[in-house]
Amino acid sequence: MIDPRPPIASLSPADLEAWLTEHDAPAFRRKQVWTWLGRGATSFDAMRELPKPLRVALEGDFRATSLRAIAVSQAELDGGHSVEAVVMRYSDRSTLCISSQAGCPIGCPFCATGKFPFGRNLKAHEIVEQAVDAQRVLAAEGRRLSHVVFMGMGEPMANYRAVVDSVRRLADPELLGISPRRIVVSTSGLIPRIEQLAEEKIPVTLAISLHAARDELRDVLVPINRKYPVRDLVDAAQAYGARTGRRVSYEWVMLAGVNDTERDAKELGVLLKRKLAHVNLIPFNPVDDTPYEAPNRASIRAFKEMVEAQGLNVTVRDTRGREADAACGQLHERVMRNNAAVS
Repeated sequence: MIDPRPPIASLSPADLEAWLTEHDAPAFRRKQVWTWLGRGATSFDAMRELPKPLRVALEGDFRATSLRAIAVSQAELDGGHSVEAVVMRYSDRSTLCISSQAGCPIGCPFCATGKFPFGRNLKAHEIVEQAVDAQRVLAAEGRRLSHVVFMGMGEPMANYRAVVDSVRRLADPELLGISPRRIVVSTSGLIPRIEQLAEEKIPVTLAISLHAARDELRDVLVPINRKYPVRDLVDAAQAYGARTGRRVSYEWVMLAGVNDTERDAKELGVLLKRKLAHVNLIPFNPVDDTPYEAPNRASIRAFKEMVEAQGLNVTVRDTRGREADAACGQLHERVMRNNAAVS
């Protein structure tokens, strides 16, 4: 049964201040509530700066979070859908890979998330709550959430308004205070939303899930390419980069014998020649019931060198998502598979 109380993160600052006024509490209490959420508080009773009667009133009207953990890095939403939010710890930063949808409607054949029926768009507060929960976990380790990448489940641009609203909330210094410059929003290629994002004046980094540099192959790997061809997509992405001054990242999941050939490297070089761009190579994380395989280390290195020879900046993505069983929807797939076995 769904708790009828709305989560506190779903309220706008004005709405929360109005509620506080109705309960004879000063407006500055709103900042205290936000600050405690940013610290990862999971209950109102933990917000010790607030008077006890106010904490009781908040508990009566709101939930501190609408998420329920069902596996490490996975949470259940209202209505029973589940999403992934994976924390990646590095020596100099802590990055959250965040979900914007329960499932994904794009249908890329190499992605575990696309194997399951699409659930629904996440609300802005459900996106924000993933980050708040990650901050709670990191705070217990003496760390702080510093970066967010919208590269979890879903196509962020297909849930545009909630994603943009959540970015603004993540950047709120009274909540988490994460600079938009440390936030990456990815897309498989919804050109109108890229153009709209350029008008928002929030300098997030745009990441394009590219995976192929010719329409013939990308039509298969990223089906939305049939509507928004790859050259038009790159033009829109580069216009975004020019407007914001932010270098565009191009993501390339490496599939053995499919898009890791000399031809692919040369086509990528032609496509991004003299562009403000960075290529991020991502070794494929094996997914059951797909025909794709990961290239070996030698093939990855050779492809990287061929792309660099085309004059592009290239890095190979750290594969710690694979180690966490949480890359490209793999944790979600495991939980769904286990649930099916139980039922």
